[in-house]
Amino acid sequence: MNTATLERLPAASPTEEAAEPHTIDLQFSNADEMHEGLDNAVATLIETAAKEAACGILVTRLHPGRYTVALDESVPFGETYENIAA
Repeated sequence: MNTATLERLPAASPTEEAAEPHTIDLQFSNADEMHEGLDNAVATLIETAAKEAACGILVTRLHPGRYTVALDESVPFGETYENIAA
């Protein structure tokens, strides 16, 4: 079983400094689902990152089977970093 939620935020108005990053939350019950799900989530956010050209992608393991994939300004454009939450 896996679940995915894509949070889409409204486009920033010219007066806003920066919008919150786009995030995909994922939960998996086995490794096969996990690899495919993470690959698909990263591919989805690559498209968004390419349009904005301002940040990279951060994949965070929250606990076994639970991940967040997000656009993150601390990650250089064109790169994907992995992180394990404390």
